[in-house]
Amino acid sequence: MRTAGYDLVLIAPHAHDEEIAGISVRAVPRAANRIMRILHTVPLVFYRAWRERAALYHFHDPELIPIGLLLKAAGKRVIYDVHEDLKSQILTKPWIWPPLAGIVARLSRAMERLGERSFDGLVAATPQIMDIFPSARSVTVQNFPDPTELGLGGSLPYAERPPQVAYVGSLTQVRGIVEMVSAMANLPPAVPAELVLAGRFAPLGLERSVRQEPGWQRVRYLGWCARAQVAEILGAARVGLVVLHPVPNYLDAYPVKLFEYMAAGIPVVASDFPLWRRIVTEAGCGMLVDPREPRQIAEAIAWLLGNPERAAQMGEAGREAVLSRFNWDSEGRKLLRFYRTLLADDNG
Repeated sequence: MRTAGYDLVLIAPHAHDEEIAGISVRAVPRAANRIMRILHTVPLVFYRAWRERAALYHFHDPELIPIGLLLKAAGKRVIYDVHEDLKSQILTKPWIWPPLAGIVARLSRAMERLGERSFDGLVAATPQIMDIFPSARSVTVQNFPDPTELGLGGSLPYAERPPQVAYVGSLTQVRGIVEMVSAMANLPPAVPAELVLAGRFAPLGLERSVRQEPGWQRVRYLGWCARAQVAEILGAARVGLVVLHPVPNYLDAYPVKLFEYMAAGIPVVASDFPLWRRIVTEAGCGMLVDPREPRQIAEAIAWLLGNPERAAQMGEAGREAVLSRFNWDSEGRKLLRFYRTLLADDNG
């Protein structure tokens, strides 16, 4: 951001204040649970944000909408970055008591509408989300990857890679962790595949149950990994998995991991959703499956491992699609133009 003429401050859970890659990080403690996040972390985020006296505030966590409204009431410029259909997402949250989910969803939608009327601008992560917030003060900025971010220059040539299948991200039921591990158990013994997992389990009890699955014998679990470690994982993998469940929040969203796998030049096994189907089919970068069927996932993995030349071609096709189309360059320019418009209005 400094190369674009801005000083960027990030307020987020972190161990301590520091500067990372030109970004000033203002640390807040990581909450032990959701209640503490709301009662302690959110007010602390407001305090740290207020102290910055920033020209523009940009946030994406719906829990921070009240903070955005307070900052706006104090005369600040505020952008709400909408990553998902919040109402649909809440209806699928397992930790919300089902009889209350509809009420919470409606209240959350009302809060978003208040923010839509109050904030200076809204950023929609997909065209589908833009349809929910059709406003002259909105812009679609899709969260495509920066192909240079992962630093994959040291990747192994595809033909020399071990039969590793990678998944990087949150390890939850709705993101398909149970089906991924079950798929490993469905692979023929003659297919010597290993599933490499990088991420955190949520809830913690899920890890205990998943470890009891027969497919866990073929899993190497690394826990949370920094970006450099992620680059190493993807640079050695033959297949990338992104088998999220067909819940409303995912059906019309772009999965960042899909594009990161493509940028890494590895073929994907992805959920067969209409939006994702168009991307994978047009790019010719992988195979589509029913994410709730471990046997289908296993068959796709076995085919890609058994056809390395075709799999390498798919991986290269995905990388070319990211370099030519699904990348951050054009999206970042749109965001910067949006910033300049809002700040020019402020100066005017």
